[in-house]
Amino acid sequence: MSPMHHWRKNVNLFLGGQFLSGITTMIVQYAIIWYLTKHTGSATILSYATLVGMVPMVILSPFVGGFIDRSHKKWLLIISDWIVAAFALALFIAGRDQFPLWLVFVSLAMRAIAQTFQMPTIQALIPTLVPEDELTRVNGQLGMVQSANMLIAPALGAFLFSVVDIRWLILLDVLGALLGTLMLLPVNIPYHPAVDAGQHVWADTKAGFTMLRQRRGLWAITILGMGFTLVFMPAASMYPLMTMQHFHGSVGQAGLIEVVYSAGMLAGGAIIGLFGKWRDRMKPILFAYAIIGITIGASGLLPGTPQAFWWFVGLNAIAGLGTPFFNTLLMAMIQQSYPPERLGRVLGVLNSLMSLTGPVGLIFAGPLADQLGVSTLFVIAGIGTLICGAITWLLPATRTYDQRLQAESK
Repeated sequence: MSPMHHWRKNVNLFLGGQFLSGITTMIVQYAIIWYLTKHTGSATILSYATLVGMVPMVILSPFVGGFIDRSHKKWLLIISDWIVAAFALALFIAGRDQFPLWLVFVSLAMRAIAQTFQMPTIQALIPTLVPEDELTRVNGQLGMVQSANMLIAPALGAFLFSVVDIRWLILLDVLGALLGTLMLLPVNIPYHPAVDAGQHVWADTKAGFTMLRQRRGLWAITILGMGFTLVFMPAASMYPLMTMQHFHGSVGQAGLIEVVYSAGMLAGGAIIGLFGKWRDRMKPILFAYAIIGITIGASGLLPGTPQAFWWFVGLNAIAGLGTPFFNTLLMAMIQQSYPPERLGRVLGVLNSLMSLTGPVGLIFAGPLADQLGVSTLFVIAGIGTLICGAITWLLPATRTYDQRLQAESK
């Protein structure tokens, strides 16, 4: 068996396991949110549920990196999957008539904590599985898996929610953990012991922050990415309201927008997965800023008519197509910028920074929509995205970052 075939088999098993555990987790996540919607009918409860899903990543991400660097990443992924499954079992046992609300929130918090460990673990182990010149393509394929989950899970989850009792539906988490474990066990993941094993958590966080800041171009890209998240999140949270209030559409049409956006992301991930060997990855990132800014901004300028809704559908398919280019190519550059044994620390800090501005944007989303109108938020998001892209292009440190990184690797 050739080395090339060996790494490809490793990656295929890994991606297959991520698909199976990911789709079951997302179906259960949707089911829990729909359960809260149906049984409480409270916007406050739903907003708290959203925050519970976001806050652990913001708070914990800077501190998990060193732990990830020093851990066997395969077992870290398996254990976090089974922790989620354990809380699904707890809900199943406790919820004979209905789930205790406090246990639902604890379960959502534990899911968020598990994801806080899983996301940087996956990002940190990819460079240990593939040759350096395949990083971009494999990240694109991972993006395809995640987009496929986002595409399939809402529709499949809605169907199962309507025909299966919620108590039994949440047991999909146990099935997903089992299938994910069986797929992951044969994967050969090299272990890179940290050279500074005695270091403390705060020192790990400081080291990750310092390493990120030392690469000026990457630090500037991160700051601009935070700005993009800040301006985009208010519009992103208002998609259902945009469909139903501005375009006078239905719940089904609101779901269609999610599916179409995810389908666009899947297509974008496929392009990266098949052709992702760009010599300068900053050019596709700048292209992504332009595509997302133009399509989201134009969506806010559409008239509020049923006919214009179909233009909204088309624009969001294009926006979805551009979305993976920013996330996937940035991740590939980060993975190439740091040694595997230190990558977790950088990713922990990066994920926290990128997540930090999301809740801030969400806090202002409702009041801004009430004052300015939902469509105006889309125009603001589009203009803000284009400004972030323009600054990225104007700054030599960001525009030429990948060219300098490739020169370092030679």
